[in-house]
Amino acid sequence: MPSKITSAMNIPVVDFSPWKDPQDRIGRLRVAQEIVDAFKNVGFVYLVNHSLPEPVLDEAFDWTKRFFSLPEEDKMKAPHPEGWAVYRGYSWPGLEKISHMKQVPDVKEMYDMGSETNPHQPNQWLPEDTLPGFRDFMNQFYWECSRVADEVLRAIAIGLDLEDEAYLAKKHSGENHHQRLLHYLPIPAEGLEKERASRCMAHTNWSKLTLLFQDDCGGLEVEDVSNPGTFIPAEPIKNAVVVNAGDVLQMWSNDKLKSINHRVTLPPLSDRFDGENRMTRERFSIPYFVCGDTDALIECIPSCMSEKEPAKYEPTTVAAYHLMRMATLY
Repeated sequence: MPSKITSAMNIPVVDFSPWKDPQDRIGRLRVAQEIVDAFKNVGFVYLVNHSLPEPVLDEAFDWTKRFFSLPEEDKMKAPHPEGWAVYRGYSWPGLEKISHMKQVPDVKEMYDMGSETNPHQPNQWLPEDTLPGFRDFMNQFYWECSRVADEVLRAIAIGLDLEDEAYLAKKHSGENHHQRLLHYLPIPAEGLEKERASRCMAHTNWSKLTLLFQDDCGGLEVEDVSNPGTFIPAEPIKNAVVVNAGDVLQMWSNDKLKSINHRVTLPPLSDRFDGENRMTRERFSIPYFVCGDTDALIECIPSCMSEKEPAKYEPTTVAAYHLMRMATLY
């Protein structure tokens, strides 16, 4: 049966602007504690007044729409390589398996990229004359998102009572992050209502953090920590970034920070259909998966364990963990 929808749990909205002022020690501490509290209680948080300006976000979505509006034969000039070892390039609908329920297809297409200097994950770019300027902008946007991620990691460290603000950030040079452009295709609403198809089935992210920029369509839902199986809408807030803890951060924090199931389904009732034929609107989003460097050790954060609460997970490297998780997706 379909999962329930509720609005009982609220996803906190945190004003990130005090963090950007190094002289505002009280404001920075408040922001850090609010983010950590959100991850402990909800697993998700909206950040407003972050350092990515509106024109940059608007341009990122403009490039995203231009990419996915290309003919299929042009998008296939930068295909996702066969197999699971390289997680880059264009993935057509049905290629990625978020859920093992493979009889329910995810109706979405995507494009993945990362650092140009990551030797283990080479980018798959379109020929420059296919979409001039796309590569240059996406590389620039990648590193701007990395700077936002660095600041959030530093805030989490302070919120977890670590003396070294850079404890987490210095394990994340940016070389191993993962930027994705997502296009959820229009689909008959009946297919989603009767679970014959999916936009993105319930799952957790296996990164450290995810920064998500979404358009105004809606459809993202988050599982209620206190009421498993019940989901709440994560409605779009203009220019906000939705940040959630991933599986690695939950492991790193000894389960104190929660990696929570989320999914993409029907848009809100007020803006659900495109016309009278009950076709859902198309939806665009840009998730940015924050991943530690390949040789970074995933081990319990010192402030998250004690004699009464020893580490729950055996240490492993980021590279080993990522390879294990990627093998399940393709």
